[in-house]
Amino acid sequence: MERARVWSRPAVTLTAALVMGATIAAAGCGGAAFTYVTGGDGQSYFKVPASWRKVDQRSLEGYVFGDLTSATAQARKRLSWTAGYDAFGPPSADHLYIAGGDADRPFAFAMVSRLTEAERDKVSLDWLRNAALLPVVLPEETRQKLEEAPGYPFKGFELVEDEVLPPADGVRGVHVVYNLRVLGGPVQTFDQTAYLAADGGSVSVLLVRCSAACYRERAAEIGTVVGSFKVKRLPG
Repeated sequence: MERARVWSRPAVTLTAALVMGATIAAAGCGGAAFTYVTGGDGQSYFKVPASWRKVDQRSLEGYVFGDLTSATAQARKRLSWTAGYDAFGPPSADHLYIAGGDADRPFAFAMVSRLTEAERDKVSLDWLRNAALLPVVLPEETRQKLEEAPGYPFKGFELVEDEVLPPADGVRGVHVVYNLRVLGGPVQTFDQTAYLAADGGSVSVLLVRCSAACYRERAAEIGTVVGSFKVKRLPG
């Protein structure tokens, strides 16, 4: 199996590619229990508790793509759809990797990437495991060198769970759960699911982060969010 690319971008930068998106709140007699989120192409969708608030889009894009005045960031932004939902108030893109204060809350980040021709040729299960550009699959020697490097933000990687999801209608996926100590703070648990679309043209990722203690305490809530994430084949 081909090894995924090694982390080589700024620590707080994720890159992706384009799908328009829409967010729809579920209606009910007692108010909405969940916010339903879907890509504009209708392939990927998930839900979060209605109490999780949407992160300001421009703030999130700046956090994900870096300096939005740069040509590179603008090029990636034009090819990208992203969304963030924060259970901590007020919501902030800063909570993608680390807690929002003493009382941590979950953060959900979604990204849909349309792959370039070069990227299509590289996609493997390990590529999907690294689709959020966090250091999941790395040669041990490379991981050790990175963790010893001054300023490298992701330390103490621990793989908790790793499963290949059963193919469904041509869609392939992986689900991984791992721990990282970010920027010297408490251990964070990342629950990541990545799907390759049936046509091989895009990758959809849902990443849910919370401190390790928070992840255990809110396991049922986080499990509902993670379990709701699906990608369907477009008709035709």
